[in-house]
Amino acid sequence: MTALSERTIAVVKATIPALEAHGEQITLALYRRLFESPAVRDMFNQSHQGDGGSQPRALTNAILAYARNIENPAVLMPVIERIAQKHVGLQVLNAHYPVVAEALLGAIKEVLGDVATDEILGAWGEAYWFLAKVLIGREDAIYREQAAAAGGWTGWRQFRIARIRHESEVITSFVLRPADGGPVLRHRPGQYLTFRLDIPGPQDAPSHSVRRNYSISSAANGKTYRISVKREPLGLASNWLHDHAEVGTILEVAPPAGEFFLAEKPERPVVLLSGGVGLTPMVAMLETIAHQHAGLPVHYIHGTLDGTTHAMGDYVNALAAGNPNITVTTFYQTPRDDDAEHDRAGLIDARWLKDHAPANADFFLCGPRPFLRTYVSELTRSGVPQDRIHYEFFGPAEELLAA
Repeated sequence: MTALSERTIAVVKATIPALEAHGEQITLALYRRLFESPAVRDMFNQSHQGDGGSQPRALTNAILAYARNIENPAVLMPVIERIAQKHVGLQVLNAHYPVVAEALLGAIKEVLGDVATDEILGAWGEAYWFLAKVLIGREDAIYREQAAAAGGWTGWRQFRIARIRHESEVITSFVLRPADGGPVLRHRPGQYLTFRLDIPGPQDAPSHSVRRNYSISSAANGKTYRISVKREPLGLASNWLHDHAEVGTILEVAPPAGEFFLAEKPERPVVLLSGGVGLTPMVAMLETIAHQHAGLPVHYIHGTLDGTTHAMGDYVNALAAGNPNITVTTFYQTPRDDDAEHDRAGLIDARWLKDHAPANADFFLCGPRPFLRTYVSELTRSGVPQDRIHYEFFGPAEELLAA
């Protein structure tokens, strides 16, 4: 691929002060332009647009990071891989990229006005397509790998809900089997599925077409997937699944994706650290370790509010009971008088974690943003190398990247 010209690099870097001052205005204008197309709008989780501006802020930080590292894009490769995996999950196609380019350049011109000269717009157009071609190449490769793998597919495949299990007062598991009766792609433990859901509106209102990612909460078996979904108070998709999905309901599903997963052959002890519904990819990892890496030391540490929100505890404890190399510690933030399944009361203590987690381990974390912000920072401060801290997050990650 042809490298960016020195002039383009210089012009893009010269726009950094303007992006720092007006970046969120630009990204808000970009999203407004994108959302003029319902097909594009439905690819985004609209709750992230209104969640204190978390998605626009995350995109602003991503654009700034690209501008600051424009002459050395290799620095951004881990982020590029994460974006490519998200795009594949959402079924972003090559045809979407010109739409985004037009929206981005139009937003820059709209916000910066006469400051956005033809030279600046030209440089940012060249920089955008340089990065877009990297992403397109990687995404095309992932699509090909998914299609060629045993049980793989492209696009949206119909799955039937085969079983439903209520794991706690807020989390329900759904076991999914292909409607065509064929096998399924063996996912890497920690990856997620993307769903395209058409949710009916009230009375005669139009339906909502939404796309949502849910982590797979079971080890690969080539036949089914399991997702475990928390009911969110304002969650359009999660409430529909909890209230209306039933055994036999058909769901449209894209192939497994995501760069957060357990290595095929783990080389070090593993610590699984989760908060709330963040347990879903951890259970898939723990199940995989129990069945395929019985000699690997693993410490699963989970925090939740109390016994009403504690999901899959019996199953996790059964896995530990059958393997002396598995240790489980459960924290209840505010245990009730009759809560007996937890080991410790309160939040997961950073000092306790340092004292009890093996220092030479690979750490896998998943949970709400405050949870991740706390423990990614604590592990970093305690000297754990960054390449041994792996995390999954549900939503934009600008705060984590800053930490």
